[in-house]
Amino acid sequence: MARKDSSTPAPAKKRRWYHQLWDVFQMTRKSDPAVTWWILGSFLGVVALGVLVGFLLNPGMLWYFVVLAIPFGLLAAMFILSRRAEKAAYGRIEGQPGAVSAALGTIRRGWSIEEQPVAVDPRTQAMVFRAIGKPGVVLVGEGGSRGVQQRLLEGERKRVLRLIPEVPVHLIQSGREEGQVPLPGLVKALRKQKGNLTKLEVAEVSKRLAALAKLQMPMPKGVDPMRARPDRKAMRGR
Repeated sequence: MARKDSSTPAPAKKRRWYHQLWDVFQMTRKSDPAVTWWILGSFLGVVALGVLVGFLLNPGMLWYFVVLAIPFGLLAAMFILSRRAEKAAYGRIEGQPGAVSAALGTIRRGWSIEEQPVAVDPRTQAMVFRAIGKPGVVLVGEGGSRGVQQRLLEGERKRVLRLIPEVPVHLIQSGREEGQVPLPGLVKALRKQKGNLTKLEVAEVSKRLAALAKLQMPMPKGVDPMRARPDRKAMRGR
């Protein structure tokens, strides 16, 4: 019988859902110490409500209402934890380069999200990220002042409209200044846009804009970007 090789590393233990839940709680508590009291308060509040309802409706079956209230109390606690954890996560990344990309990445369905910025201002490090969904093309600015973001967004909108003039293009500035959308409200702002395209049209727009990434280098005036071919050697730094 072959001997078991002692040098073979033991397989990593599978993490259970409650381990992950504990990690989320610990991570959230570091930046939001009050989360413990929010969770306990929501759980005990729902259970107390169940006791009150049971006492008023049928005191003899009070235990039944308590048992029934416990799962709802747990659901309330999980809801509070998820919301506080989301708020803490946004608080850690807000103001950092690429925070908009991370926020847009939480959208699961119905959108095509570009992970990399589609436009960058080298001087101010302001960036523009692009999302494509049923509302059309949504360009989101990040970093820099309001004026810098607006100029960068307008420049990108012109490039998009030259390629797909029939598709609506929406501009959103992210930030804490007046008229801007804070990072935690960014996804909600996208979803509030009215739908204009079908799923097939969203896919088609995504394919057509994929060519735009090859044309991000500044083009001389009068040059049609649809006919221009990028210098691949120059793009590779040769």
